[in-house]
Amino acid sequence: MTEHPEDPHPHTNPLKPLPPRKTGPLSALRGSFLTGLVVVFPIGLTIWLLWTVTGWIDAFVLPLVPHRFRPEQYIGIDLRGVGVIFFLLFTVVVGWVAKGLIGRSLLRWGEHLVDRMPVIRSVYSGLKQIAETVFAQSEASFDKACLIEYPRKGVWAIGFVSTMARGEIASRASLDDPLVSVFLPTTPNPTSGFLLYVPQSQVTYLDMSVEDAAKLIISAGLVYPAPKDPAALPPR
Repeated sequence: MTEHPEDPHPHTNPLKPLPPRKTGPLSALRGSFLTGLVVVFPIGLTIWLLWTVTGWIDAFVLPLVPHRFRPEQYIGIDLRGVGVIFFLLFTVVVGWVAKGLIGRSLLRWGEHLVDRMPVIRSVYSGLKQIAETVFAQSEASFDKACLIEYPRKGVWAIGFVSTMARGEIASRASLDDPLVSVFLPTTPNPTSGFLLYVPQSQVTYLDMSVEDAAKLIISAGLVYPAPKDPAALPPR
């Protein structure tokens, strides 16, 4: 038998495992810093955003509130967030009045008056549509998260099932395999995407919730939702 000479470069042999990397105190300190940054950054950013938005609302609302109703007149301290409380109370009262008969009549009269103003009419109509889309209380929502083959066969993408196809679109499909409307979001901004009508037989429904699927899309696959049942984890 011919003996093979010993490999002079063991680290270049693909069959041999690489030796473990030696970690020094600086590497451990760097790892701890990055871990702490991952924890502190989202918390700090959230607090900063809340503090900033609260200041904006206070600066806009408090000048409209009479001085005798401001708490700093009695406690001597300028509390941040008082304007937010006044804004919430005012909005609740306006919504309660708008639901009544008198409020609906006044609202229709005001919108009729705005319709006669060319420039203001366009601005008001656009802002109203945005507000109704963002803030309207509606039961319509995505039903399930799913997988579909997109943009080609063999490549899978996460989508959200909204409803079954209706009207003319449904009539154009096969009765044995109806179409399902699927919203295919983009990464990392799930508010934009594509509306696809996919045959129901080609839609693979997922057990994860819509919220977990959205986190997976926003994180570009880095944040994977944990299964509700730990026993369902695949064996390693």
